[in-house]
Amino acid sequence: MNRAHARLAAYTAKQPSFAHRPEPQSIGLFAKGRQLVAGNFLFSGDLIEAPGASIWDIAPVDSEVALMLQNCSWLDDLAAVGDAAARERAQTWVFEWIERYGRGHGPGWTPELTGRRLIRWINHAYFLLRAREKDDIDRFMQSLGAQTKYLSKRWKGTKPGLERFEALCGLVYASLALDGSMLVLDDALSALAKECKSRITEEGGIDTRNPEELLEVFTLLGWAVTALEETGRPAPQDVSDAMGRIAPTLRALRHSDGGLARFHGGGRGIDGRLDHALALLPDRTVPKGSLYMGYGRITGGRTSVIIDADSPPTGSASHDAHASTCSMEVTSGRRPLIVNCGSGSRFGLDWRRFGRATASHSTLAIEGYSSARLGKPSKFGGVGHEPLVDIPDHVPTDQSSSRKGEKFEVAHNGYQATHGLMHARILDLSHDGRTLEGEELLATLSDADKKRFDVCIKREPLGIAYSVRFHLHPDVEASLDMGGTAVSLTLKSGEIWVFRHDGRAEMNIEPSVYLENGRLRPRTSQQVVLTGRAMAYATRIRWSLAKAHETPSAVRDYVQDDLAELDQD
Repeated sequence: MNRAHARLAAYTAKQPSFAHRPEPQSIGLFAKGRQLVAGNFLFSGDLIEAPGASIWDIAPVDSEVALMLQNCSWLDDLAAVGDAAARERAQTWVFEWIERYGRGHGPGWTPELTGRRLIRWINHAYFLLRAREKDDIDRFMQSLGAQTKYLSKRWKGTKPGLERFEALCGLVYASLALDGSMLVLDDALSALAKECKSRITEEGGIDTRNPEELLEVFTLLGWAVTALEETGRPAPQDVSDAMGRIAPTLRALRHSDGGLARFHGGGRGIDGRLDHALALLPDRTVPKGSLYMGYGRITGGRTSVIIDADSPPTGSASHDAHASTCSMEVTSGRRPLIVNCGSGSRFGLDWRRFGRATASHSTLAIEGYSSARLGKPSKFGGVGHEPLVDIPDHVPTDQSSSRKGEKFEVAHNGYQATHGLMHARILDLSHDGRTLEGEELLATLSDADKKRFDVCIKREPLGIAYSVRFHLHPDVEASLDMGGTAVSLTLKSGEIWVFRHDGRAEMNIEPSVYLENGRLRPRTSQQVVLTGRAMAYATRIRWSLAKAHETPSAVRDYVQDDLAELDQD
């Protein structure tokens, strides 16, 4: 149906003209734009060096990379450079797209990709049409008309969630920019309002619980609302209300370094996009004292801790979800300290599955088990997009404050069916942010749990092996200290944190990885691991993370981050 409607639109759509040209809202990366001009293509973890080659020739048509290219997000990067060479590349590749795919061919004719592509083309129309002949301008406008007509017919074919928001926001954007589209605009706004009301929860979250995906939805809504305001049209109330619900959640999921917490397939977000999106709303308070999209947050001084405190997503929303209940991330100032490994989806099937396991998160895991398991792919998924099954369905939480600081308590029953055990985690963060104390508890809660635990002990007489993992950011240097009873963690800013435990487990520093978009390969890192065996109905492990005494409360962090887009490791 996508292909049929694409070809029909290409042959029957009228050539529109611009009724309004919005100011560009999308943010590109200057360094990545320079690499594109030089012929270095880095997409989905693959580096292809092809100076002078067309962007449409660098990947097989049916590959994931080819799909990524079709939304034309690379236009933002070239526009960030903005010189004659970047403009020439952008113009050449866009007009090549019209020549190759404009008649309804190729992998880019899906509603969500078309919505993204329309926004970029309209945003950068001046950039793309400067010094072009009238024939080129006519071809460009004809293609905009065809894609808009196609999108008006096929947006209903998208999956509810991010894909539908991409399609509808692109349709709103195009309808505002092109003349003769008022009827399409009214229908698109009505559908967008309905989607906001049904898909954005009262707590400002989405079904996938992916923070970066929530940011993408918020950004798309922001672009649409800004375009409406520029043309003097009010945004539907349901759209404005949805943005008002999302903004506090994003602020709660924003670490002190400005990046998003990395959970359920999401990364920290493109630099600057979160702050740019949140600037659209005047209320800039960071909420406290409740869960936001199932995450808890405690802060003190320059330290932020974000905890996954809810059940993972279920069904089709869980195709990229992780078994991460009770895991946490810790950031000091602008330096991430304790992290989760992240999503490995850009590095192949094995890395994708690795990143979804509980052992890839900063929490406790029973050896050989995750707190949720991977099921068989559904008709909505595919290889590597397995839903989560056997998820924790009981995740109690409590948050309180005292004179010492903030406390967060969370537990889950993800190991109850397999071992009869609940995992509980208690975190205490001091008001000045210099000390984080933690407690892990594995316990049986009922006679049935005790019987199940006893069966496991008969099978494993030495006890049930567990590990509490604290994955470190690649910029953190870890070294054993005090005769192996503590670990010193040194940040690039010069801060030194000391990790200790109560001696009931064995502590080691082990290799780890940090998975992030835009890199050629996973980055090597380290992790602090506490290992032990549960032999009784209740097992308790205590640990602490504290700034060294010589570390000042406020560090002037002059160390520059590596802005290079290409990984040289």
